[in-house]
Amino acid sequence: MAPYPTKLESTLKGHKGTVNDVCYNSSGQYCISAGRDRTVRLWNPSSELLLYTYTGHSRDVLAVAASADNAKIASGSNDRSVLLWDVTSGEILRRYTAHWERVNSVCFNDQSTVLISASFDATIRLWDLRSSNFQPIQVIEDCKDSVMSVHLRDTDIIAGCADGKLRTYDIRAGELKEDYIGSPITSAKSSKDGNCILVSSLDSTMRLMDKSSGRLLNEFKGHKHNEYKIESILSNKDEYAITGSEDGKIYIYDILEGNIMSTIEAHQGVSTSIDYHPENVNMVSAGSDGLIHVWS
Repeated sequence: MAPYPTKLESTLKGHKGTVNDVCYNSSGQYCISAGRDRTVRLWNPSSELLLYTYTGHSRDVLAVAASADNAKIASGSNDRSVLLWDVTSGEILRRYTAHWERVNSVCFNDQSTVLISASFDATIRLWDLRSSNFQPIQVIEDCKDSVMSVHLRDTDIIAGCADGKLRTYDIRAGELKEDYIGSPITSAKSSKDGNCILVSSLDSTMRLMDKSSGRLLNEFKGHKHNEYKIESILSNKDEYAITGSEDGKIYIYDILEGNIMSTIEAHQGVSTSIDYHPENVNMVSAGSDGLIHVWS
């Protein structure tokens, strides 16, 4: 098996208060963060340089995503808006305000033509970035509670909801699959091969689900996850399941055996968000201590 990142390479400082979300751009050259201080920030993780601070939200920024062409950033906030930013100029290209509660999660389609947002208002909304229309092109209203996580894989929208259900929408076929997990879901991400979904919920458990059958393939326990929205990911070769934790640590599990491979002392407070580099053995983590760590 490939090695996994455990060594602290660098720390990115600048946010005031909790960093709610962090992700790499599609090339892995830069990373983007969302903070309680109402800012979105663009970093060079290898040089520790803060490249740009995007300001435009009036409350905590909860979610960020980078478009596949790396030209745009999307952010969702406690102010109920979804903003689309031009990476280079920092200009706000679109401000979508149709959600009536906070926006928990955002993602782009592969062509960077559609933006998807998930909200505490129990809806998922799709926005056409090629149009000048500021109304969503589609509103999905199946969830019975806050939609905590939305992830797009090819033509599948994967949604994790506080009602304890994992929902997978095949947009092309117009089909919905529901899998009952039980506890509120805060994170649901597809594997790189598209066959599995890693689901993290408020019973301190991650589950690896078979996407087509809904069968439980493995469970991962040992981390603490009862109160906060915490993100879980698979490594770039689908070998490890990795999660933040309310004890400030990062837990790395073997995907096949389910055992803990490594525990990293990462943050003071809660380790809120992590992302794995698209190609290298690197990851970034964010926490309630206001820091972003780069691991190798």
